[in-house]
Amino acid sequence: MSKSALITGITGQDGSYLAELLLEKNYQVHGLVRRSSTFSTERIDHIYRDVHDQGSHLHLHYGDLTDGQALTNLVLKLEPDEIYNLGAQSHVRVSYDQPVYTLQTVGVGALNVLEAAKLLNQQKPVRVYQASSSEMYGKVLETPQNETTPFNPQSPYACAKAYAFFQTVNYRRGYDLFASNGILFNHESERRGETFVTRKITRAAGRIKAGLQDKLYLGNMDAKRDWGYAKDYVEGMWRMLQHDEPEDFVLATGRTESVRDFCRLVFEQLGLNYEDHVEIDPRYFRPAEVDLLLGDASKAKEKLGWVATTDLEELARIMTQHDYDLAQREAHAKTFVPG
Repeated sequence: MSKSALITGITGQDGSYLAELLLEKNYQVHGLVRRSSTFSTERIDHIYRDVHDQGSHLHLHYGDLTDGQALTNLVLKLEPDEIYNLGAQSHVRVSYDQPVYTLQTVGVGALNVLEAAKLLNQQKPVRVYQASSSEMYGKVLETPQNETTPFNPQSPYACAKAYAFFQTVNYRRGYDLFASNGILFNHESERRGETFVTRKITRAAGRIKAGLQDKLYLGNMDAKRDWGYAKDYVEGMWRMLQHDEPEDFVLATGRTESVRDFCRLVFEQLGLNYEDHVEIDPRYFRPAEVDLLLGDASKAKEKLGWVATTDLEELARIMTQHDYDLAQREAHAKTFVPG
């Protein structure tokens, strides 16, 4: 009998890749989707089309992480074997402008998931994955960062993630719930939202190469991050819930590069010099910056057999090619005049 999983944040970057992975493993996949006046399912539309003719194993349900009662009702109705909590207001800079909303979705939302899982766990076993973040390390107290490195959050988003992390540990200890935190360092892809810096860079570079724009405005280009490919990282999420015991794991590449380095990589792949096109805009600086993140995923390698398989150069190539193709189609649409 196939397993079933509930994914919050299924329409996001990670949710879409995780849904693909679980469907490949013959799961019944349920996704939580916020009701909106516009469609937000473009990242999973292709999955829906692919499985529709075969008797769909993908099911979407309207809901919101901040509505604890409705979420509990859904979890008790679906009785999933696994719950992956990926939903959140996940933009660090935006969290400074919307700190309460960020806490509600990231922190209280996680608590609502855990409470629903606790109730289901009284009827049948369920395993919970909580999407934690390297941003919790903030102004880092040691390098590299691993599962025992103290958190020192530098943003409302990071504080909310730390709250969710410790609630997950609390429910694991207090209620014997199989609940694991995945402390994921930056993971990117061609499905990354266009307001996140890596996608902002590849999108702009493609448009500049296609003649659609001339400048790209960025904030702190000296911030260093440990960047991996989201498609690799969802495999790690799944492995955490197949492990014998619930534990917390860092997923990272073990390599750190600056925003400037990533920018140089992307523009060079298109035969461009980033210095000719990139300008600094103070509006994009954070009130408190996280200068350096570098993860040590030794525990995940040892216990889960997980390693990041896509290096930064390949990640930049994948994203740059995708966004240059997108820009070329955009340019063609602008010049095409129907006969």
